[in-house]
Amino acid sequence: MTYVVTDACIKCKYTDCVEVCPVDCFYEGDNMLVINPSECIDCGVCEPECPAEAILPDTESGLEQWLELNAKFSAEWPNITQSKEPPVDADEHKGEEAKFEKYFSPEPGEGD
Repeated sequence: MTYVVTDACIKCKYTDCVEVCPVDCFYEGDNMLVINPSECIDCGVCEPECPAEAILPDTESGLEQWLELNAKFSAEWPNITQSKEPPVDADEHKGEEAKFEKYFSPEPGEGD
């Protein structure tokens, strides 16, 4: 099992989760984070830290596409281990539906 970041993170990109991760398995894209499934130790400490409820265990049904997306982009984006300020409009996008289709960007973020 591993944890995955879903589209609920897009345009919110709260980074509370990265500070608590004991193995630094988060990677930063332009407008979301992902978890490297090979590095995740399934401890679960990140899940309750996410204000957008974007982090879920891969054992939940329907998350196959998110596991693939997390694996792909964690290999391309820079590692992030420290919290940053969320986007100024993050709260406006919290809970919004269909964010992947509207806003996903494959561009990398800054990382640490």
